[in-house]
Amino acid sequence: MRRSDTPSASRRELLIFALPALVLIAAAFALAWQFVRPAPPKKIVISTGAPGGAYHYFGERYRDKLAQDGIEVELRPSSGAVENLRRLKTDDSVDVGFLQGGIANEPDSDDLATLGSMYLEPVWVFHRKADARLDRIDQLKGRRIAVGTAGSGAQLFALQLLAANGFATDDPRLVALGGMDAVAALRRGDVEAFFVVGAPQAPVVDALLHTPGIGLLSFAQADGYVRHFPHLVKITLPRGAIDIRGDQPPRDVQLLAATANLVVKADIHPAIVTLLLKHARDIHSPPGLLQAANSFPAPQDHALPIHPMARRFYDSGPPLLQRYLPFWLAVLIDRLFVMLLPLFAVVIPLSKVIPAIYNWRMRARVYRWYGELKFLEAEIDRAGQDGHSLAAIDTFLGRLDRIEERAARRKLPLAFSNELYTLREHIGLVRRRLRHLAETVTQP
Repeated sequence: MRRSDTPSASRRELLIFALPALVLIAAAFALAWQFVRPAPPKKIVISTGAPGGAYHYFGERYRDKLAQDGIEVELRPSSGAVENLRRLKTDDSVDVGFLQGGIANEPDSDDLATLGSMYLEPVWVFHRKADARLDRIDQLKGRRIAVGTAGSGAQLFALQLLAANGFATDDPRLVALGGMDAVAALRRGDVEAFFVVGAPQAPVVDALLHTPGIGLLSFAQADGYVRHFPHLVKITLPRGAIDIRGDQPPRDVQLLAATANLVVKADIHPAIVTLLLKHARDIHSPPGLLQAANSFPAPQDHALPIHPMARRFYDSGPPLLQRYLPFWLAVLIDRLFVMLLPLFAVVIPLSKVIPAIYNWRMRARVYRWYGELKFLEAEIDRAGQDGHSLAAIDTFLGRLDRIEERAARRKLPLAFSNELYTLREHIGLVRRRLRHLAETVTQP
C-alpha cells in the first residue's frame, strides 16, 4: 500500500482542518457561557413578621405557591418592617422581605429593589367601648394604648401619628405590645386601644373586627393626615363590609393606609423575581375588603428602585416560556437557548464550509499536476507544427515520467485515491500519444 493511502495520512489531513474548527467552536461556546445565567437557587429566605400578622400570613401563601415550583422557602418571623429592612441590609442569607411604605426611602439604592406594592395596609385603631364613636386620635389621651412590638413598622406608624396629636412618645401608657398578645390584652381590658397596621386578612385584624365590644376609630381628619404623611392614602371601609347581616361596621369608616411592598436584594436571581410576581398576581389580585380586583400587585411605591425584571413583568407579563411551561423547564430552556447560539452561528456553518474546503484542498493537489500535464500537451502541439523529432519526444516523455512520479508520491486520503488514478490514466493517454508520434517520426 502506498503511503498516500495510509489511514495515518488521512487522519493528519483531517486534523489540520478539525483542530482550528474545534478551537473556534470551543471559543464560541466559552463566550456564550459568559452570558448564561446561573441556575436559580433551590431555596430562598423571606423575612416576614410576627405570627398572626399579615406578613407572616402572606409569607405562608408564597411558601405554598413556590413549593409547587420546586423552590423551598424559609420564613423568618420578625418584629416587623423595620427589622425586615435591617435584615435585608445586613443579613446575606435573607433574600426577600415585606416593607411598609414610608419605612425605606432610597430611590437610588444599589443593594435593594422593590417588586412593587402587594396590598394596602390600613392603620387600624381598635378601642374598647364600641358605643363610643371615636374619630380623632387625641380622644385616646389618658388611656393605655398598645402601639405594636419594638422594631415593627406598626409601632413606628403609631408613634408618628400619636406624636402628631401631641402624645409624648415616652409616655408609660404607650405599651410596646402587638400581635395576638395585644388582642388578648385589649379583650381583657389591660389596654384600652390598639394600633395595628396590616391587611384585613391578618389574623390579628380579623379577630378584632369580629370581637363584640371592640370599636374601630374612623379618621375624621384623614385628608389632613395624607397631607402630612405622603406615604399614606385615605381609604374607606364601607358600612356593612364586614358583616351585611349584622351591619358591621354600622357606618362608613375612614382609614389611613400605607402600601405593603415586596422588597428583594438587588442581585437576586431574575427568574425568582418573575416567579414571585407571577404568584403575587394570584395572591393579591382578587378583590378584597378594601380593594378592587386587579389593583395589586402594582408599581406604586417609589421609595426604592423597581427591579428591572419587575418592570418588564408589569409592562409585558411573565416571560413567554414561564406562561406555558413548568418553572424548572422554562428556566432550563432559557439557559440552553444561549448555548444553542454557537451551534447556529458557528457549528452549522462550519459543518458546511469545512468539508468543502477540505475537498477542494485534496483535489487541488491533483489539479496541480493536471495543470502541468496540460502545459506539456500545449508544448507538444506547438512542437508538432514544425515537425517532431525523436529527441524532443524523449524530452517530453522524461518530463511526463517526472510528473507521474511526483504525483504518485503525493499524499492523499484513501477517499480521494480515485482522483489520483484518473490522473495517471490521463498521463497514460499522453504517453501513448508520444509513443505513437515516435513511431511516425523518420529517423534522419
